[in-house]
Amino acid sequence: MCGIVGYIGDKNCVPVVIDGLKRLEYRGYDSAGIGMFNNGGISVTKVIGKVENLQQEVKNQGLDSTTGIGHTRWATHGEPNVLNAHPHSNNDGTLIVVHNGIIENYPTLKAGLKKLGYTFKSATDTEVLAHLFDAYLKSGYPFFEAVRRGLKDVEGTYGIAVISTKEPDRIVVAKKGSPLLIGVGEGENFVASDAASIVQHTKKVVYLEDGEMAEVFKDHYHTKTTDDEEVNKEVHQIEMTLEEIDKGGYPTFMLKEIMEQPESLKNSIRGRLLQETGDVKLGGLENVLDHLLYVKRFLIIACGTSWHSALVAKSMFETYLRIPTEVEYASEFRYRNPIVGPGDAAFFISQSGETADTLAALKEAKRLGALCIGVCNVVGSSIARESHSGVYIHAGPEIGVASTKAFTAQLAVFALITILLARRKGMSVEEGQSLVSEFAKIPETVRGILSQNDLIEGIAEKLKNATNFLYLGRGYNFPVALEGALKLKEISYIHAEGYPAAEMKHGPIALVDENMPVVFIAPKDATYDKIISNIQEIKARKGKVIAIATSDDENIDQLADYSIKIPVTRSILMPILTVIPLQLLAYHIAMKKGLNVDQPRNLAKSVTVE
Repeated sequence: MCGIVGYIGDKNCVPVVIDGLKRLEYRGYDSAGIGMFNNGGISVTKVIGKVENLQQEVKNQGLDSTTGIGHTRWATHGEPNVLNAHPHSNNDGTLIVVHNGIIENYPTLKAGLKKLGYTFKSATDTEVLAHLFDAYLKSGYPFFEAVRRGLKDVEGTYGIAVISTKEPDRIVVAKKGSPLLIGVGEGENFVASDAASIVQHTKKVVYLEDGEMAEVFKDHYHTKTTDDEEVNKEVHQIEMTLEEIDKGGYPTFMLKEIMEQPESLKNSIRGRLLQETGDVKLGGLENVLDHLLYVKRFLIIACGTSWHSALVAKSMFETYLRIPTEVEYASEFRYRNPIVGPGDAAFFISQSGETADTLAALKEAKRLGALCIGVCNVVGSSIARESHSGVYIHAGPEIGVASTKAFTAQLAVFALITILLARRKGMSVEEGQSLVSEFAKIPETVRGILSQNDLIEGIAEKLKNATNFLYLGRGYNFPVALEGALKLKEISYIHAEGYPAAEMKHGPIALVDENMPVVFIAPKDATYDKIISNIQEIKARKGKVIAIATSDDENIDQLADYSIKIPVTRSILMPILTVIPLQLLAYHIAMKKGLNVDQPRNLAKSVTVE
């Protein structure tokens, strides 16, 4: 949440920072701001709303500087307005700071700073940092040391970038619990909360770890810990391209990412399916494979859409591996004194690899002795680095706030993990070959489902004015019902709930009338007859039925008001297929309501604060 970009070099920082912030708007778009050295002082420009507003405001001022920092905000402390927008400055305007995270002890710090004579203009916790660093500067400490000593007083999380007129040849940055990296260029350097913002300038990055700081100059950088210990950092090469983070001719990132799923799924399974032996190869798990085969229990810990993929993984693990599996909300896990230890293996799912709650849960499980495995999309992310082992989903950059291709890639990776372990726990070669063969067809099968886009758009036109939706599924497809409802809520602002279909009679059926669309995920599997009974109960109460059914179902059209057919596949793979129509349905309903699907209100892509 929130985005930081900074530049120091010989170029005008303004277009570099503004373009970078545009690429980070999926992290926050309540307000935006930029600060830079100008005529011996610091110039700050802040606006309400999106970065394009900031771009226009800065253009009108004709600003030009070789060092600057910028921020796009998702509001935590204080409503979205100009006073609360970043950067924040000290009282004399000689130091500014941009900040992602939450300063938990800011009321105490604020009270102490007021006693020293500091005045506050905003309702944010971040303004405390500007005054705190200034207090140490005025005590005679050099710039870097003033920031370091200030951070020792801070409780909470932060990714910060700071500039001061006292030492204008550098940007000081620090990280604790919120992502931050240094982009290494030739005669210029960058700071950012996400590599996507600087990929057009450099592919060499240095990831800061919690408790690390850096002084960034135009031709070098220097890293330490907040305990004043020297740190030597490895330079990483990022793989993403500029084309991957552009819309590529699509009207929205969300539609692009839905339509990319045949390719993202190919990338998720490429080189990992061994069809001849009916096996799977996952290099990231080789060092822990024996351990995984003998654990007493699996835990899967995640938030949001990733939590839904965890529920599907639970069914996979318990069905094929017969290992008890618990699914936890990361936000609840570490606050309830969890029972976890050396006999457990815990999977941590996060598209960004930076989700604050999931990262905190990982650290707690690791402290308690569990084997910790990351399942992430972003190479080099905090969860990937913190885990004992892991698997990348290789979905490619996902910019739309509502996750689509990352969800199906997560499902694919957990199916791979299941087959890998099942083959070593007694699954026959023939069964493995059958599963692997069917798995290999999935990307093209998804392509076929996407070809029904026009049909689904037509259904969306009929349902766009509904005020409530109910999504029902069973077995592997109950989590898909949850995910379908979440997608609709996120981008169309229509209230929607997902339930196990069998629970319908235990309350939700009270909502059903002629105005209530009910989406059934109804493949012809072991629970099909029960689902049909549920559909008939909805029809008896005049509810509108939308059915996601398999192509071999000849009867569903007589029962449902609208049906969308998908090919037949193995049950373990079915959620990858059944979710695709639900993504498109949510997308088209939101678009027909005239809403911004890429930047839905109140949401941000990567939740890096608790």
